[in-house]
Amino acid sequence: AGRLNSNTRQAGEILINGRKETLAFGTSAYVTQDDALMTTLTVREAITYSSILQLPDAMPASEKKRRAETTIREMGLQDCIDTRIGGAWSAAKGLSGGQKRRVSICIEILMRPKLLFLDEPTSGLDSAASYHVMKRIAHLARHEGMTVIASIHQPAAEVFHLFHNLCLLCSGTTVYFGPASLAQQFFATSGFPCPPQRNPSDHYLRTVNKDFDEHDSTTTAEESIEILVKSYQSSEISQQTEQQVAAICRLGKATRHRTMQKGSQASFVTQCSVLTRRSFVNMYRDLGYYWLRFAIYLGLCFCVGTVFYDVGHDFGSIQARGSMLMFVAAFLTFMTIGGFPSFVEDMKIFGRERLNGHYEVGSFVFSHALSSIPYLIIVSLIPGAVAYLLVGLQRTSQQFAFFGTLLFLCMLLVESLMMIVASIVPNYLMGIMTGAGIQGLMILSAGFFRLPHDLPSWFWKYPMYHVAFHKYANQGFYKNEFLGLEFPRMMENAGAMIGGEEILRDVWEMEMGYSKWVDLGVLAGMVVVYRAVFWGVLKFGEKIKPILRGGGSTKRATSVDVDACSDGENVV
Repeated sequence: AGRLNSNTRQAGEILINGRKETLAFGTSAYVTQDDALMTTLTVREAITYSSILQLPDAMPASEKKRRAETTIREMGLQDCIDTRIGGAWSAAKGLSGGQKRRVSICIEILMRPKLLFLDEPTSGLDSAASYHVMKRIAHLARHEGMTVIASIHQPAAEVFHLFHNLCLLCSGTTVYFGPASLAQQFFATSGFPCPPQRNPSDHYLRTVNKDFDEHDSTTTAEESIEILVKSYQSSEISQQTEQQVAAICRLGKATRHRTMQKGSQASFVTQCSVLTRRSFVNMYRDLGYYWLRFAIYLGLCFCVGTVFYDVGHDFGSIQARGSMLMFVAAFLTFMTIGGFPSFVEDMKIFGRERLNGHYEVGSFVFSHALSSIPYLIIVSLIPGAVAYLLVGLQRTSQQFAFFGTLLFLCMLLVESLMMIVASIVPNYLMGIMTGAGIQGLMILSAGFFRLPHDLPSWFWKYPMYHVAFHKYANQGFYKNEFLGLEFPRMMENAGAMIGGEEILRDVWEMEMGYSKWVDLGVLAGMVVVYRAVFWGVLKFGEKIKPILRGGGSTKRATSVDVDACSDGENVV
């Protein structure tokens, strides 16, 4: 299905209707073994959002809703249609594992793809649910002319009989590939008949399992497998299969090249609109996404306000103001890494949906940034106002508006940075450590703990000091606060005053050649750059992975005929 890791090499050829073709959106779908679902949504919401994303804009909204509800009923989920999916990070229990698996199947069959891959679709289901789910899929395959390829473990006899063809593997070797109805006869003629009252699929797996090497006969597992492989290679079933593959390949070369028709996606505007609404709902319902951070920020800002309460305008308040603003610029924004687990979950869902072609990378990047803005405004302005008022910074509307805007941009920028990390290091612990390490370097070289003129030129000043966003955040906060204020030069000499501009230039060694609005603009530009880098990383990953795994040797051709489904034998 084109899902190999970059360190895996593919041998042989995969042909669609006898030709090498790319599986386009709408022609194939893959239901993974792991259910990557948005846990805060209900079943109805998850499938409805997905239907709007996948189905074309030309289809009426009522038809998309009807398709979603019909698919829900087909998978037997009508009783839990308004239940939240739930997961490890959610407070509610949510759906069972089997119900989640059926939700995953629902999402991928909305487009009625010609080729459907199912990785253990019955995992987590009881025998009755397994039968009904596979029966619905087999019915859908016949009705829609779909080819279904599924891996399945320990199917019940009723489920096994729903499959038209069987591919039995042992350590990568083909033991049997042909009609499922003839497998029992093949094993019997090869000397391994299925005992009475035993499920045929259990007998097949037990015969080719060499991990435990327990057999009723005197032959070992290795010997049994070798006998079956040789028997299959010389069998009439194998010859017929090879002839069918060769016929499909000849037909593909003889006919005029016709690529599989790509399904019609929703427009970019529709994708952005749906993804923004879905992400906004997820952020609102997920307490760990913003609300827990909001509570912690509120508590921290109250602590900052009490530590630096009514800082005043004496000589000692210069250092106090600088320390307070540095804490806000560095450590408050540093805690944005607390949302990293939620970012990783978002990336898992994006990976599944993007591989199945539900939407474009740009739609995801833009909608995620847009949906987070209202929450980041709340998280930055309200706690920031608590600290600002308690400390007694310049109490004018212009100064406070600049302070809040700058803090908001810093949090948006750090969140953009952590999304880049989440796209490269999709692991909770490693990602948090990586993000913390990057921000630690930026804080260290921002010009507070070591003044800019004292920083070593190599690496720390060039380039770290100039690329660290804390430099521009500190300069913006400091210029916003100190300009227009005067302080006594020494505590015992109340007559001599020092201006805020002199403090910025001589004490904090700020760059005074431009205003605070330039620092604000630089941070806004860095947000755009970081989001563009995030987009570039995702796009680069899509382009480079097929190149990295494209070095396999060609040994054998396997062809899937997705057009020849009229005979109904289309579930493998």
